[in-house]
Amino acid sequence: MGVLDAVLMKAFGRPEGVAGRLGGWVMARGNGPTEKYVVELAAVQPKEHVVVLGPGPGVGLRAAAQYAGIVVGVDPSDTMLLAARQRCGDLVEAGKVQLVRGEAADTHQPDESASVVLSVNNVQLWADRPAGFAEIRRILKPGGRMLLSVHEKWAPGGLVEEIETAGFGGVETESWQPPTRTAGTAMIVTARKS
Repeated sequence: MGVLDAVLMKAFGRPEGVAGRLGGWVMARGNGPTEKYVVELAAVQPKEHVVVLGPGPGVGLRAAAQYAGIVVGVDPSDTMLLAARQRCGDLVEAGKVQLVRGEAADTHQPDESASVVLSVNNVQLWADRPAGFAEIRRILKPGGRMLLSVHEKWAPGGLVEEIETAGFGGVETESWQPPTRTAGTAMIVTARKS
């Protein structure tokens, strides 16, 4: 791994330290509109349990908490968990938002506990996508839905096929252009646990 790759990983891959805090600031501005849009697409209902994988600085957590019964943010980065706690402190104190150190392949959530799983701009960073999709299926209730968004230019090849192979049904994709100059076109994938 080169120096630039190491810096980018500390800023965006598994944020830590000063680079991670700067990366979180960039994420909040660049990913924020997409996170809010994905929450709208999910049509979260008041009693639903939502899991946000890789919530970063917590923009999507806060947006989902406006509608859901409870929202759990699962992130491998202590720096991002701290940033999410700062953004959502009132919701954490109220018990509406929970923060958990984990990752897509190990969310620490009970079987069939989540109604919705959301992920914005981190599926391309998962160390083991098949294990991540298996974990999402495990924690989703029957009929539960998953919405993933990734910049089209960073979308892993064969992503839709991986999701279908993992046993999800009703897989659909759409492109969405965030209303910010810095964010590229998003590929949004929706699917249901069969």
